[in-house]
Amino acid sequence: MAKNMQKTSMFIEQRPGDYENGDIQKNLDDDGRSKRTGTWLTASAHIITAVIGSGVLSLAWAIAQLGWVAGPAVLMAFSFITYFTSTLLADCYRAPDPVHGKRNYTYMDVVRAYLGGRKVQLCGLAQYANLVGITIGYTITASISMVAVKRSNCFHKHGHHVKCQTSNYPFMAIFACIQLVLSQIPNFDKLSWLSIVAAVMSFAYSSIGLGLSIAKVAGGGHVRTTLTGVTVGVDVSGSEKVWRTFQAIGDIAFAYAYSTVLIEIQDTIKSSPPENKSMKRATSIGVSTTTLFYVLCGLFGYAAFGNDAPGNFLTGFGFYEPFWLIDFANVCIAIHLIGAYQVFAQPLFGFVEGWCSRNWSDNKFITGEHAVDVPFCGIYYVNFFRLVWRTSYVIVTAVVAMIFPFFNDFLGLIGAGSFWPLTVYFPIEMHIAQTKIPKYSFRWIWLKILSWVCLVVSLIAAAGSIQGLIQSLKTYKPFQTQD
Repeated sequence: MAKNMQKTSMFIEQRPGDYENGDIQKNLDDDGRSKRTGTWLTASAHIITAVIGSGVLSLAWAIAQLGWVAGPAVLMAFSFITYFTSTLLADCYRAPDPVHGKRNYTYMDVVRAYLGGRKVQLCGLAQYANLVGITIGYTITASISMVAVKRSNCFHKHGHHVKCQTSNYPFMAIFACIQLVLSQIPNFDKLSWLSIVAAVMSFAYSSIGLGLSIAKVAGGGHVRTTLTGVTVGVDVSGSEKVWRTFQAIGDIAFAYAYSTVLIEIQDTIKSSPPENKSMKRATSIGVSTTTLFYVLCGLFGYAAFGNDAPGNFLTGFGFYEPFWLIDFANVCIAIHLIGAYQVFAQPLFGFVEGWCSRNWSDNKFITGEHAVDVPFCGIYYVNFFRLVWRTSYVIVTAVVAMIFPFFNDFLGLIGAGSFWPLTVYFPIEMHIAQTKIPKYSFRWIWLKILSWVCLVVSLIAAAGSIQGLIQSLKTYKPFQTQD
């Protein structure tokens, strides 16, 4: 029995003690996997780690493009949309009943259970392309934060007029080395401690950015802000205003998105109380906390810098002093991204390993677990395929990040392509299928309208990302040092 369970669930570590003294049922969940131990608190930490990225520090730029009226309105609108569709998705973790139905372990499994057909392949393409893009983007962003620490010290020592250019490549390599170790954590359920640390770091650097903005506003000094954002003919041309508005709306929409990992997060929660109830509570806490920080950082950042707000006022040096506080904030960003990388990489790891395990279940290289006694940590189970595959993945993402340092422009395009299907379309369609909402009823109509509106937003954001990518390609020089 234990042997069969190991073949069908290679990511959940099986311990000999799980089967001793007749305690099989005590140590296993209703699906035969090791008992889940997550709670709404650990799920909230996963969500905050996934959602509050270093992009929170670029929201001042987004608000500057939209202005005092449209900026906060767009922030609140996408906060509501994300919360609403996430609660719909949380009810789909089990099928057909949200409390007693069969568990689904991945987003693709959920789509397969409720919709089926080609939609499963489309879901997988959108989800895993997005996950790959995010992990590459995080490698770039983390290295920029590490470089910012070195540059901050240089500016403090030599003055703000000095260029203080530093190569990102050594820091990308350092980030990759850390991920090589952390990627050997066998599954999402073992990541709770890392997500909690990462969530604390995100609060730390967001609070520092907010505090520095408030201090700048309190210190006086004239900055120009308007109800409609950057002014045509003064700050930007007419076409630039349009493209920047598109990019700002896309940045805000994608800043909330975490649906790519929602089901995997929910799969770590224990079954009492019901997983959907705990996940909805975690979603409420995660999205409300995120929205609070987004609004505060965005509005105070805009008040501090006005229409000249930098893309990121910690790594882009909107602030130079106190340099030690800027250094600490950038270290917090790097630590947060170390955890966030794993939150987005683990579902991809699980998908590939599960597919290989199902197709080559008798291959010991793929399914075999080897016990290793790690000093001070106890027994750790090593799987050679997991070791090779995850190590190769981290190395490849680091190399791609080094070759294409403007990959974040691609990431915006990938995000535009995945936001509508993963965050809006599939949750709404599965909710309609699950609750059997009559066609053309009032609820059916407004759900469809919401889906179409979000599709338009995705297309607008995609257009803005393509325009930004074209500009980056025009100015790109291979292996040029990135600031």
